[in-house]
Amino acid sequence: MAESGSAWRRDGRVIGLISAAHFVSHFYILLLPPVFALVRTEYAVSYTAIGVALTAFNVVSAALQTPAGFLVDRLGPRAILTAGLLLGAAAIALAALVPGYWMLVLAFALLGLANTVYHPADYAILSATIDGKRIGKAFSIHTFAGYLGSGVAPPIVLLCAAAWGWRGAFLAAAGLGLAVAVLLMVQGGVLSHRKAPAAPRPRDEAPSAGDGWRLLLSGPILRNLMFFCLLALANGGLQNFSVVALGALHGTPASAANFALSGFLLLSAVGVLVGGIIADRTARHERVAALCFAATSTMVALVGWVDLGAVLLICTMSLGGLLNGIIQPSRDMMVRAVTPPGAFGKVFGFVSTGFNIGGMVSPLLYGWLMDRGEPQLIFALICGFILLSLLTVITRPRPAPAAAPRPMAAE
Repeated sequence: MAESGSAWRRDGRVIGLISAAHFVSHFYILLLPPVFALVRTEYAVSYTAIGVALTAFNVVSAALQTPAGFLVDRLGPRAILTAGLLLGAAAIALAALVPGYWMLVLAFALLGLANTVYHPADYAILSATIDGKRIGKAFSIHTFAGYLGSGVAPPIVLLCAAAWGWRGAFLAAAGLGLAVAVLLMVQGGVLSHRKAPAAPRPRDEAPSAGDGWRLLLSGPILRNLMFFCLLALANGGLQNFSVVALGALHGTPASAANFALSGFLLLSAVGVLVGGIIADRTARHERVAALCFAATSTMVALVGWVDLGAVLLICTMSLGGLLNGIIQPSRDMMVRAVTPPGAFGKVFGFVSTGFNIGGMVSPLLYGWLMDRGEPQLIFALICGFILLSLLTVITRPRPAPAAAPRPMAAE
């Protein structure tokens, strides 16, 4: 029992440290939007020009997340994660302290580089250190911490900007990243613990880059890349365009539509925690995801084709958010199931690139539909992406059962 209690405490420390880093990563993603107007006024540029900084962030993240995964597997996730936190804090401090529009764009490109380390390093550490009986809950708490970072960033940034200006808000955010980096340096020894240490591999037998790319371009990993991309395309439509689309389609007041979106986001965070409990109690993660996808697509169709009124709209989107959150730990478990030991960094880095691809495409696609006066097509496309995600899940080959041990011959 003492050993079990010690394992619980160790796992709790690992999850807490990794979740703190994930909180910072999502906080940084929503650092600029709340102060768009202040930055735009100071630099006397358009909103499109300020948006270029976010584009730079996503392009760098998409291009370099997979190489970051290779570095995680080669150099160790703790060192790479700490370096990413330090680089992110430095990038934000640069944006705050050095004036100039192009310096802002450069700073967010560097922030995009820092962002590449989080998913590869986080999932590599969790997969290598957390007891298998708790890995689903670990994934869910890690994802919940990211959702929490996204949720609290806008009000905190606005409060800090009201007190110290947007530059002061950026410096406060840089301090947050620096504090978590120092925490990893001081308390991060537990992140190096492994559940079942493997014998050291001779240097001449180390896997080559070619071996890594053959793994990443295999069918199961490419399927997961597509899965992540489709999720980003669907969620991007709901999170960024549902408010304006509902207003154009049903005349839904912006206040009601925003309440409904808040319900979706908040219940998504709750659903992540519920999904972690479910993920630890079943091996049929594909079935969990498929059921939630089917229900979520029904919710989106209902919202897009029926004027529900404020109360029913909020309830329906909140339920959809709960189901969307439940999917997330099962999503991570499905990736883990097809990843060989020692490759978690590169695989999670590669498949997470799907989020950046979807994040670059979805604003252009849905914005084009709004400009053409086709808000209902936005909900139709969201449904389509959800159903395609469902297709990638239900056609996933089931893992082959482990071979039964051979009976020993009598001597």
